[in-house]
Parts: sequence; structure tokens; C-alpha cells
Amino acid sequence: MPRILIVDDEPEMVRGLEDNLRFEGYQTLSATNGRDGLALALREVPDLILLDIMMPEMSGWDVCRALRQKGVDVPVIMLTARGEEVDRVLGLELGADDYVTKPFSLRELLARVRAVLRRPGPRQKFEECAFGDVRLHLRGRQAFKGGREVQLTRKEFELLRYLVEHRREVLTRERLLDEVWGYERFPTTRTVDTHILRLRQKFEKDPEHPVHILTVHGQGYKFVG
Repeated sequence: MPRILIVDDEPEMVRGLEDNLRFEGYQTLSATNGRDGLALALREVPDLILLDIMMPEMSGWDVCRALRQKGVDVPVIMLTARGEEVDRVLGLELGADDYVTKPFSLRELLARVRAVLRRPGPRQKFEECAFGDVRLHLRGRQAFKGGREVQLTRKEFELLRYLVEHRREVLTRERLLDEVWGYERFPTTRTVDTHILRLRQKFEKDPEHPVHILTVHGQGYKFVG
């Protein structure tokens, strides 16, 4: 039974989520402010965190940032009444896996929880891998080329990891959006192309003629290790 940590400063929201998640077979933990939520996440390492953004003492953004800086790769779904695009972008850039705007339907939230929990993570795959002169340390979220560390954004690393874990599979842009970004309409398939270009520039010897991150015309991309 996956354990889900709920971090929200509205007690009624927390109780309602706990009741419904337990009914669905999940175990739950909870905190009513960001500081306690961060401490609980670091101590218990749950399978998923439902994280409100606007909270006292420490915002959800700060909690998410702190978790990623400490190398904690627990999936995070942001819960917030703020629905502006800039807020969605910030949450994703800080390392959130999905974003639900209040008020939301319970059915939608449960569907997103199931979708995020289905995604393979480093604990279910491998911790290190290599191709060419590139070495990836998945648990530490580090990448090295020729012995030198390469700086990657969180989404660049997740995309590269997904490509490697599904090597030799043809991956459509839509599948990559769904599995790496977790959104049906945001961002667009152009975002995938941009991130692929960045990865080629950082890891391919000749980005114009890649040998690892290949384009399959009319279909998508394929990684060859």
C-alpha cells in the first residue's frame, strides 16, 4: 500500500483527503505547515506527496525546492487555488510532477495520483548507467561527460533518464509529455523538441548528427546506448 503525505494548512481538506485516500487503499501521513511537511517527508520518505503551495512558515514551492536540493526524488503533486500559468511553470521547474488547481474533483485527483505512482522511478530501475563517455548517477541526479559534471535542469534529467530506461523504443512526443511532464495540454510537443536539442548539445559529440538520441521521422525519438 503506497504511503501518501498530505501537506496542507486547511484541516478539513486534510481530513477529507485522508478519508478518501484510505478508502482507496492508500496509507496516509499529514502535516499542516510546510516546515513540518518537509521534516516528515525527509524522515518517512513517502511514495507521493500532495503539497499545498500557500502555507504558513514555508510555502509548498520552498518545500519542493528543498526536497530536490537534498536529492529526494519522491513524486510531488501540487495543490493550490492559484491557477495562473506562471504558477504552473514555477511548480514544474522546481521539480513538481503534476499540478491540481482547487477546487478539484476527487475523481481527477485520484486519477492523477494513480498516474504518478505508475511512473517508474530510479528505485525500480537502475542507479547508474553509461553510454559513450557519459555516466549517469540516477539516485544522485548527476551526469558526467568525459569525467566532468554536466549541469542539467530537473526536466532535462528526467527526460534523459526516461530515454535511457526505454532504450531502443520509439517514443512519441505525446508519450514523453505524458510520462515526463504529466500534462495533456501543457506544455506543448515543441517543449519536447527543445529539451531533446539541449540534451544533444550537452551529450552528443556532434549534435547535428547524433548517435545516441535519434529522431524517428514521423514518430518521435529513440535512444540508442
